[in-house]
Amino acid sequence: MVAIPKRERRVWPPVVATYVLLLLVLLSAGGEGAGVVVVPAIIAALALATTVWALIRGRRQRAAYEAQLTAWAGERAAQAERLRIARDLHDIVSHGLGLITVRATAARYPGVRDDPGTALEDIERIGRETTTELRRMLGVLRDTGAVAPLRPADKLSDLPDIVAEAGRAGLRVTLDLDDLGEVSPGAQLAVCAVVREALNNTARHAGPTGVAVRVRRDGGWIVTTVHDEGPVDGWVVHPGAGRGLEGLRERVTVLDAGPVDNGFRVSARVSGAS
Repeated sequence: MVAIPKRERRVWPPVVATYVLLLLVLLSAGGEGAGVVVVPAIIAALALATTVWALIRGRRQRAAYEAQLTAWAGERAAQAERLRIARDLHDIVSHGLGLITVRATAARYPGVRDDPGTALEDIERIGRETTTELRRMLGVLRDTGAVAPLRPADKLSDLPDIVAEAGRAGLRVTLDLDDLGEVSPGAQLAVCAVVREALNNTARHAGPTGVAVRVRRDGGWIVTTVHDEGPVDGWVVHPGAGRGLEGLRERVTVLDAGPVDNGFRVSARVSGAS
């Protein structure tokens, strides 16, 4: 990360020191002869020259600092945009293509009763959606002057669809969504991201297992918990890029993730202020 620019040493302290020195010279000058006229004139000229130099120097320093600050702000904005694009690409590639793999594996798993035609329809649909989104993002990356398009922000009302998508991948998901009252759009987006990422990780690592999703309010916080029952027998793990939980930590206030009992639990806490 680029460090914030620092101002150069201020101009006026050495200028003040110069003024003091000139004043001392003036006071120590003799009071007779030509020096009475010449010395004050020289000192006045030096003081004027010093003042003009200080004004020009200060203006140049200020302009240079403002230019550096503008460049720094632009770099920070570019870094934020790159992070947003990286998160979108992770959602597209890791979630989309990973879900295709898990969906195909779950359809062949002995413990899952699934119609092969339905599985193929889901895989085709997910593949088309993922390809479309990926082409859209790659088009933005090719155009250096473009801004990555914003997708519609997920809301709490989208949670049943997210759970249903996980169910088509073979998970047995129960959703417990409390009455949360007013919740900010940012908090709703973070909650959906936590649920989607946790379910995706469960599908990859545990297979068609049971998962309990609960979203509740705790004072000014929205607490999201996703707890699975652990991997099913014979399931082969399909690891992802390993950036999912790291990306969630950038979106939520507190994130705890780890093994609990025989399964894995993800618990996130975000501010729910509207």
